[in-house]
Amino acid sequence: MGNTTLVSIRIITADIKRLVQFFEAATSSTAKWSTDDFAEITSQSFTLAIGSTRTLAFFGEGIAEPATNKSVIIEFLVENVDNDYQKIKDLTNDIIQEPTTMPWGNRSLLFRDSDGNLINFFTPVSDEAKKKFLV
Repeated sequence: MGNTTLVSIRIITADIKRLVQFFEAATSSTAKWSTDDFAEITSQSFTLAIGSTRTLAFFGEGIAEPATNKSVIIEFLVENVDNDYQKIKDLTNDIIQEPTTMPWGNRSLLFRDSDGNLINFFTPVSDEAKKKFLV
């Protein structure tokens, strides 16, 4: 990728307060609000940006539609996915897959956030996966 660095993923939502609260609870993090229409949850490796539909006016009409993602999975490396499972069950009824060890060595929990975006919390469990993620 040369000098290209992925620094954030932005979700556009019609209900920014609800979605920010969901991710704050899911990640045990506090969002930094830049405006009433834009917040960020930052980790050591990247930033999850959340913008209201009003921010789309800066880019043009019809470029994004909230709550319609059917192709992207947002993935979070967590210390222990089994421990996080109870917290996530309290946040959403939309659990796609309970913690399951995948053939590639990660233990994964798939669920949807309050806008329907597919989220994967995972913990590397095989030696190869632990090495890949330096855990």
